[in-house]
Amino acid sequence: MVHEYLTPAVIQNFIVAALQEDIGSGDHSTLSSIPENAKGRAKLLVKANGILAGAELAAAIFKHFDPELHITSLVEDGDAIKYGDIAFTVEGNSRSILSTERLVLNTMQRMSGIATYTRHLVEQIEGTGARLLDTRKTTPGFRFAEKWAVKIGGGTNHRFGLSDMVMLKDNHVDFAGGVAEAVSAAKKYLADKKLNLQIEVETRNLNEVAQALAAKPDRIMLDNMKPEMMREAVAIINGACETEASGGITEKNIREAALTGVTYISVGALTHSARSLDLSLKAY
Repeated sequence: MVHEYLTPAVIQNFIVAALQEDIGSGDHSTLSSIPENAKGRAKLLVKANGILAGAELAAAIFKHFDPELHITSLVEDGDAIKYGDIAFTVEGNSRSILSTERLVLNTMQRMSGIATYTRHLVEQIEGTGARLLDTRKTTPGFRFAEKWAVKIGGGTNHRFGLSDMVMLKDNHVDFAGGVAEAVSAAKKYLADKKLNLQIEVETRNLNEVAQALAAKPDRIMLDNMKPEMMREAVAIINGACETEASGGITEKNIREAALTGVTYISVGALTHSARSLDLSLKAY
């Protein structure tokens, strides 16, 4: 599992809400045309090359809606897939298969697209020692699945939500009066509240890096820095805390960023810009 928040209850609540959103008062297309006890089978057909993700969630959707449905997995989450592959088959009540089809496809296409793009970027930085992070730039209500997909694709999950860690971004720093002031206030707050959370602070130049280093956070973010400045920042920090490159990272420059020696590279595009992978559920 991705994170402590990815629990059976989280998955269950999502499935209930998503099915209610899609089916509402009833799947009248299916109810009107398919006999109640009709049996059928369908296969999940892969229509593009990539990395499969969401098969475990799909099985949970099927089983929630109809425990009698039988799923046979032919490919596992995290496996490479290619056009023409069959990821799984599902057999049982035809109405149940039809009523869950769209939710299964929507979740799997989105998750597989994210896992595929994540794997692509992970391969770009292979051998550098840097780790790829996701962000909170996710779809409301679907964050658990998008971060799950990043993990399946070989990435690392950053904080799940605002309560997971203290991340002092540029606006926090500016409103607080500076890097040192922001970190100092955060440390006092955590001590007063008896909270054991990591502190990360964003820096925009080498002067702020020096201020951050003196304030001793757990991680220093190097935001929108050119590789030369990033390399110098990493040298200044010299392993005193973790470092994270962020902002303006693309597949064209991610390896250059990784070679500066940063601990992590965060990429919002993993979840906000990945293209869904083409999949379809076909009766046979």
